Amino acid sequence: MKPETQRELSESGYDVTPISNETQERLAQDLTGEERRILLDHGTEPAFCGNLTDNKEDGVYACRLCSLPLFKSDSKFYSGTGWPSFHTPFDKDHLKHIEDNSYGMRRIEIRCARCDGHQGHIFPDGPPPSGQRYCMNSASLEFFPDGEKLPQKV
Repeated sequence: MKPETQRELSESGYDVTPISNETQERLAQDLTGEERRILLDHGTEPAFCGNLTDNKEDGVYACRLCSLPLFKSDSKFYSGTGWPSFHTPFDKDHLKHIEDNSYGMRRIEIRCARCDGHQGHIFPDGPPPSGQRYCMNSASLEFFPDGEKLPQKV
């Protein structure tokens, strides 16, 4: 771990210092094959198959690999796409935007800022206030109901 003076903190106060490859591998040991394929190999789960698509509980959606909070339940909306969709991130510093030109189209891939885990893509067809649709994979996220403390995996 870097000394306190070299840590990168997000606007909301979370440590977003990129983790080492060794730490990423240690955290990945707890992933299923499907979670590993999506988070580390930039895969996508089939539409309407994720366990968080229809979740309506209040709480926080965090990165499954490192537990950095990515979205609050009050920014989740039904998009009809078959994947959990959000209009606003928990903290803009918690997500990285990467240009993705695969499959003959231009998209913006979303990754966790701390562990670099693939989360999904962002599209400009979401509701107010942002007009954005963060289309995420359930396998990339872990849900923590209100009142439950997020684990500190890093």
